[in-house]
Amino acid sequence: MTRIFPDDLEAGLSTRAIHAGQRPEPQAGAIMTPLYLTSTYVQDGMGQHKGYEYARGKNPTREALERNVASLEGGQHGFAFASGMGCLDSIMKLFRAGDHIVVGENVYGGTFRLFDRILKHMGLSFSYVDTQDAQRVEDAMTPATRALLVETPTNPLMRLADLAAMADIAKRHDALLVVDNTFATPVFQRPLEFGAHIVWHSTTKYLNGHSDMIGGVAVVLEDDLAARLQFIQNAAGAVPGPFDCWLALRGTKTLPLRMRQHDANGRQIAAWLANRLGEEAVIYPGLASHPQHELAARQMSGFGGMITIETGSVERARRVLEGVRVFALAESLGGVESLISHPFSMTHGSVPAEVKVAMGLTDGMVRLSCGVEDVEDLIADLDQALG
Repeated sequence: MTRIFPDDLEAGLSTRAIHAGQRPEPQAGAIMTPLYLTSTYVQDGMGQHKGYEYARGKNPTREALERNVASLEGGQHGFAFASGMGCLDSIMKLFRAGDHIVVGENVYGGTFRLFDRILKHMGLSFSYVDTQDAQRVEDAMTPATRALLVETPTNPLMRLADLAAMADIAKRHDALLVVDNTFATPVFQRPLEFGAHIVWHSTTKYLNGHSDMIGGVAVVLEDDLAARLQFIQNAAGAVPGPFDCWLALRGTKTLPLRMRQHDANGRQIAAWLANRLGEEAVIYPGLASHPQHELAARQMSGFGGMITIETGSVERARRVLEGVRVFALAESLGGVESLISHPFSMTHGSVPAEVKVAMGLTDGMVRLSCGVEDVEDLIADLDQALG
């Protein structure tokens, strides 16, 4: 019997999530990709190997994950890394001293820390702009600009960048468009289809979905760009272990199912919060009151489970953060369990206070990662915490 493995884009997303990039193990026919726990590979003779020489360069478990996520994003090449930040750091090694990067002002705090505390001291320069406004992005581009890096939606202010407009700007300036797609996932948004050159994720979050590993992954379409990233992946060596890859690959199999429930819970909780606190206190792209709701509906097929609320003060935020019983006060997001956090002191703790205030991030904001529990229980928990 010949089995069909839908690595191409003709199969549906859920089918590819389960099958793409994987083959039954040839010796015993195991349907699940095995854990290849090896550092090296025996060669048949000098210069004669089976495509594998040393596990930093290639590992079959890692390759299965890379192919799988590449298929979901509509790309041709995937590259897995030991963490989301390791992934971004490797992407930034595509550039050299003197290059200029335009960055969304409300990127993840760890992204800002990497750029501001490390990479700018190595000769790269960065301009931070509000990527909601395409004209501001255009105005920030210079002859030295080599990349435009955006998150959409952003963490935690849920601001959107018009991906088609960003791609047009990057193309006019011969720059790479790099998109962090961690919040939306390829289930709800595929930046490569809008003209992005690189899309990347913290696989720690929704792709894995079970809060039990750390990782990152980048996906590209172009062969030349892929060759450069593959060289960096091997040379710099920020690669994940096979068990983390196996865990993430297990997670992607249920990604479309989980994202539908995250989205359903997120929409219902956001609507309840808007009724309870007022629309101006709830930031969620799925609400009609969100200033970019129309753009969100146009370039995303779902809005997900990430919500930010403005409580009005750090004291009120503390009462909510410490009053929940089902939501857990913790870093991270995207797991099946619901989490709650204080972005000002947690995810963006490394960002200078004046920078946070300038972008609109307040110490009264609380970020919710709505899991897949019964939504009635999540609303009841928030109700008593807000009470």
